[in-house]
Amino acid sequence: MLATLEESGSASQAELSRRTGIYRSDVVAVINELADRGLVEHAHDPAARRRNVITMTQQGRSQLQRLDKLLAAIEDEVLAPLARREHDQFTELLTRLVDHHARSHSRGS
Repeated sequence: MLATLEESGSASQAELSRRTGIYRSDVVAVINELADRGLVEHAHDPAARRRNVITMTQQGRSQLQRLDKLLAAIEDEVLAPLARREHDQFTELLTRLVDHHARSHSRGS
C-alpha cells in the first residue's frame, strides 16, 4: 500500500483497491492499521464528502525507504549465486511474468 501511494500519490480507498488488486474491505483494514501506526493519513475529500483520500506521511515514506533497503539486501543475498548477467535475465523474466499476469487479471481472464 505504501509503495502504491509513493508511486501514484494520494488516492481514495476505492482507487487504492483498484491499483493494488486488494478487495475494498481489506483496503480499509490495511489503511486503518497504517493510520494507527502513523504511516498514512486519511481525510474526507472536499469534492465528495463520503470519500476518504489517503496520503502517506513522512513517517510512512521513511518506513518505505527502510523496507526498500531491506528488500534490496534480501534480493542480493538470494541472488548471490547468479552471475550479474543471470541476475539481470532472471529479473527480466520475472518482470515479464508479473506484467503478463497483471494484464490478464485486469482483463478478468
